Amino acid sequence: MVSAGVSSALSAKIRLEGVYKIFGSQPRGRALALAKAGSSKDDVQTLTDHVVGLADVNFEVAEGEIFVVMGLSGSGKSTAIRTVNKLHEITDGHVWVDDVDVQTLSGRALQELRREKMGMVFQHFALFPHRSVIDNVGYGLEVQGVDRDTRNKKALEALSLVGLEPYASSMPSQLSGGMQQRVGLARALASDPDILLMDEAFSALDPLIRRQMQDEMMAIQKKLRKTILFITHDLNEALRIGDRVCIMRGGRIVQIGTPEEILTKPATGYVAEFVQDVDQGRVILVSDVMVEPRPVDRSSTLGEAVKRVSDRAGAFVLDDVGRPVAVLTVADGLRSIEMGSDRLDDALRSDFETAGPRQTLNEVYASAGRGLPIAVVDEDGRLIGNLDPRHIMEELGRVESLIDGFEREVFL
Repeated sequence: MVSAGVSSALSAKIRLEGVYKIFGSQPRGRALALAKAGSSKDDVQTLTDHVVGLADVNFEVAEGEIFVVMGLSGSGKSTAIRTVNKLHEITDGHVWVDDVDVQTLSGRALQELRREKMGMVFQHFALFPHRSVIDNVGYGLEVQGVDRDTRNKKALEALSLVGLEPYASSMPSQLSGGMQQRVGLARALASDPDILLMDEAFSALDPLIRRQMQDEMMAIQKKLRKTILFITHDLNEALRIGDRVCIMRGGRIVQIGTPEEILTKPATGYVAEFVQDVDQGRVILVSDVMVEPRPVDRSSTLGEAVKRVSDRAGAFVLDDVGRPVAVLTVADGLRSIEMGSDRLDDALRSDFETAGPRQTLNEVYASAGRGLPIAVVDEDGRLIGNLDPRHIMEELGRVESLIDGFEREVFL
């Protein structure tokens, strides 16, 4: 039993535990009972005229993590984020921030949590049109009673992070949409909160500007390591920025996983429908596809080495510390044997490519087009895996055909 006000999972920065949110005049009546029994959002609304916002939602956000909640309209994603700062009161369950059950707070305690621990970035910029950029950014600090010199200093630091320090004296109407959203992000950062809540923060931006904002946010995250709960309806955005992604449907969680897991191991046909149009090559990592290396001993005869390669595109020869220095392909080996040689060195080539395990398949695709195996190496250049062009194509084809294993579902 979790005691009131204290979380049992102190390692999680944010934790939703068995959360239900029912909209209607009697949220804790029959509608809640039906939702707990597993009834769908549509069935609950038909039977009770109540709307299920969230049903048995459980997830944790680790400190310093970008956790993305993704879903279509009505999935419950925005309702979920609003329970974390108690813009929505839940019907049942617990919402923890550090060791505090947020939903038990009210008055000054709730205000202090919102002001000091959280920053929020909205889809619509919500800037004060009559205030300058620096005054917009410093507004939260002003509400906290921070003196002007201090809040201007902190506001300028936040504007510097988003590249807008030269525009501190400008008015919002003088800025483009992308710049205004940067001001909104700077305002959230100015008070140096532990947590950023970002609700469809980039959805109103043009695609190119949206991508730039994603890049900018990820660059800032590398410096600041904030805990970010990010809401989006765009799976491409979710997979691009999220450390983990939570997919919701009808108020319930369908799947939680890393971008690679969501893409390569969809839990349901609903998720598979989503991922079928995603460019898999920019999400799947080399480490997901590489196979254990099968290096060739330099003292081997050419015939022995060709047998060692077997059905692979090639095998590498290593130096004394395990770094690849040459590669043998079956074609090169057989050609040398046909020419009467049994010396391994006569068939080796050194024009192979290398890759790191965290690179994406898109990053190595051009290299794979040469038909040679790619040596996957660690930070010290030692061989840790083989990446065959055939394996890349097989993986991309496997992911593309995953949907065929599910019965097609209709989106809600």
